[in-house]
Amino acid sequence: MTISLKHATRAVALLCASLAVIGCAGSKGHYPAAAEAQQRMAAEAAATQKGTASIDSQATYLKLVEQMQTDGLWFASLAHIDALEKRWGVSPESSRMRADALRQTGETARSEDAYKKLIGTPLEAAGYHGLGLLAGSRGDYFEAVKLLKEAQRRNPTDAVLLSDLGYANLRAGLVADARLPLMQALQLRSDNLQAQANLALYLEVTQQHAQADALMEIHRMSAATRAAIRESARQIGNAPRAARSNDIVMSASDGAAPLRLKTARWPDLGERRAIMSPAPASNPSSSSSRGTE
Repeated sequence: MTISLKHATRAVALLCASLAVIGCAGSKGHYPAAAEAQQRMAAEAAATQKGTASIDSQATYLKLVEQMQTDGLWFASLAHIDALEKRWGVSPESSRMRADALRQTGETARSEDAYKKLIGTPLEAAGYHGLGLLAGSRGDYFEAVKLLKEAQRRNPTDAVLLSDLGYANLRAGLVADARLPLMQALQLRSDNLQAQANLALYLEVTQQHAQADALMEIHRMSAATRAAIRESARQIGNAPRAARSNDIVMSASDGAAPLRLKTARWPDLGERRAIMSPAPASNPSSSSSRGTE
């Protein structure tokens, strides 16, 4: 007996509905204990479902795991990646999914190792993207820029990657270098809320306040998101001046806690399940490393 992707994901969705009171779609940072318990229960429920029926192809199983990650079920996806690789072996696609899930669940060392294994494979861009996100999460934005540029060379039209690169440039103090990738990101994916927010941040940092306000108004950003963007711009603007690149270059050593290069960076921007996962109305699956959380 086989089970369709639709039926498999429906089982997880029903479980999420029953757990709505503890925030099934929320980020694990808000309710860590509840979220992790929920992820374990989701994994167990999905595993039980799989125990009574089998998925008939690797491609179908990969789509199931992709959907689970899109829904923010990172812990559950790790359990299914184990099952997938046990049955069909390790592939670049399963390795990329594992690396993303390990990063999203805080297993940074293991995630870094997994991303490095993608170098030299068809998903090399995803490997560099993920390594760049990990560098950004450590606050090492110069290294993040270097790695994200390597990813961009291999995948120049990935809007989420370009948005991450622009943001890393801002945090590294390379403000002038942020403009091009941020504009590219927004024009490639105008529905991507993280790209919208990062471009608004650039406009605030470069004192283009009227344009920033207009952009945030057009995209109906919440008051919390607007406040977070302006506070981030203030942090970048208060950084001590360093050597200049074009007109504006500032030091990244501002002493402030670095904003993480990932989904859900801004309040209310939960693109896929929410990385920056940009928020509703955006389709995170376009990013090779889902990145941006």
